[in-house]
Amino acid sequence: MNPAPELAPQLKQLRLSGIFDSLEARNRQAIEAKLAYTDFLALLISDEVARREQKKFSTRLRRAQFRTTKTLEQFDFERLPQLNRALVHDLATGRYLQEKAPVLIVGPCGTGKSHLAQALGHCAVRQGVDVVFTTCASLTQTLNAARATGSYERKLATLAKVPLLIIDDFGLKPLRAPADEDLHDLIAERYEQAATIVTSNLDFPEWDQAFPANRLLASASLDRLRHNAYCLVLDGQSYRAPKQIAAATKPAPQKPSKSTPA
Repeated sequence: MNPAPELAPQLKQLRLSGIFDSLEARNRQAIEAKLAYTDFLALLISDEVARREQKKFSTRLRRAQFRTTKTLEQFDFERLPQLNRALVHDLATGRYLQEKAPVLIVGPCGTGKSHLAQALGHCAVRQGVDVVFTTCASLTQTLNAARATGSYERKLATLAKVPLLIIDDFGLKPLRAPADEDLHDLIAERYEQAATIVTSNLDFPEWDQAFPANRLLASASLDRLRHNAYCLVLDGQSYRAPKQIAAATKPAPQKPSKSTPA
């Protein structure tokens, strides 16, 4: 007997589509395996829980706005033998999220900073944490646009509450007013309240160069970012190095044939 026709309207009304989708298959399984009613019910509930968790995961992944799907499994550790791999895997567990500690990732262009930051963000999404990924330039532009529409305070508060904010390419462009003040305000609001990952091409001693117009803001912002931060240094060749094209081999010139004297 197929129970789906009778139960379908009720399951839809209760928004239990996970149970509805697997009901027929689970019913056959229960009959064939002679499952107890409680075991059959447990399977159906498990299907519904799995569906809801997958939906939450997909929603968090979409809201994170990652550039691409970069995971830790795809990261090439072999290219960076000096990278603290143990620390990376410890960060992947999400302990820094509970500590509300910053993670600072530096290295030359193309060494995988954005990949690693997004991979850690992906790990956080898997753990049920809301994440926002943005570049430093895009972040400050968003805050400046919010100021123009009178929604700066609301936007700042929203970003301050994100459990994990990933700021990519810090220091790529000098921060001018009001961008330097906006970034400082956000860092100050998030200080010891939420975890932040920051990537930069600048070495740690050079980070104050991102605030060329206001050294006081630089000192106040960086002091908060560096406090209790986990630091990763990526030192290696760029992933984006152009492929070497083999030089075309030219045929050796033929020697003129000697004519036989008549």
